[in-house]
Amino acid sequence: MTPVRPRRADATDAQVETVREIPAPVSRADGPSALPDPGSAPLYAALDLGTNSCRMLIAQPMGSQFSIVDSFSKTVQLGVGLEATGRLSRPSMGRTIQALRICEKKLIKNGVGRMRLVATEACRRARNARDFIRQVRRETGLALEIITPEEEARLAVISCAPLVSPSTEQLLVVDIGGGSTELVWIDLSAVLAADRAKAIMRLHMGFDAQGEGPAARVVDWISVPLGVATLKDQFIDVDDDAARFALMSWFFEENLASFSPYNSDNPREGFQIIGTSGTVTTVAASFLNLKRYDRTKVDGLQMTSDQIDLVIREYLALGPEGRLSDPRIGRDRHALIMSGAAILQALMRIWPTDRLSVADRGLREGLLYAQMSADGVLADGPYR
Repeated sequence: MTPVRPRRADATDAQVETVREIPAPVSRADGPSALPDPGSAPLYAALDLGTNSCRMLIAQPMGSQFSIVDSFSKTVQLGVGLEATGRLSRPSMGRTIQALRICEKKLIKNGVGRMRLVATEACRRARNARDFIRQVRRETGLALEIITPEEEARLAVISCAPLVSPSTEQLLVVDIGGGSTELVWIDLSAVLAADRAKAIMRLHMGFDAQGEGPAARVVDWISVPLGVATLKDQFIDVDDDAARFALMSWFFEENLASFSPYNSDNPREGFQIIGTSGTVTTVAASFLNLKRYDRTKVDGLQMTSDQIDLVIREYLALGPEGRLSDPRIGRDRHALIMSGAAILQALMRIWPTDRLSVADRGLREGLLYAQMSADGVLADGPYR
């Protein structure tokens, strides 16, 4: 499999800094005082159909943020068997359509007026993806669109704008998905510290988008067709747990060799890595020993490389059976956590930083921010 390659650019300097306290999208669970007037703004929806999961958010603009009105998340394993056959299987498509019917009901119930419903790597790769998209339209009425790797990477970056430290001059955003992993390296050195998150938000118009003032410069980006599901499938015939993990990590690193900032002589000052994915948030929840997941404790958390290594060593010590019963991991993720951890370990091995910023946000949030920013309904963007 060949990584998707955009234009090349020169490598730049880098390092990590502690992230300030940041706002998160507001939920109705945050209390009556946080709720918008239901009649004051339209509802927006964002649906992300990935290789492993189907997830949707319905939200309403509220100041410089948005309020989550309804949500849905279901493991559908759309990409099962794709590596071997190049096609989406009938059982996988059936599970996915069942989940999409629930999404359709939620969209109708909430009267959503503006939405983007997107599919990613599994549908980009499957030979029968177009037939599947037509079947979804016939059976649910939902019009899915297959987005490009560049747009997927761009939306992941946008969602993380509130997590960018004012002192960050070089930013690496990593989105570990089910079927692919996107990395985007951004140079913010020409942007005033107070305007850096705002400059990142302008990327919703494209990686080359310009606006008022200095722009966030995309040094390089890559979409590697290895995510938690596809990487696991590559080494499914390796029986030894530790050996499989090591092979996955080194194989993923080999697929990054053409990424221009890779193996650059980067100093640490001013560099920040933000990781967004179920893998990253699960590792964070395990570090915090959360038996019940709490987004408010995970989103924005900074973990050192030593803390990440400790959690990964615990996973390896548990073995497959132990991971299955570990409440911090969860039964939906236990089979994929080691392939995700292998990717995460490779990233921390390559770049000169000892910290990772954890983002419980991603494609759905990026889709919402992009739609709302394009419509001009956010007060100042999600960076206040």
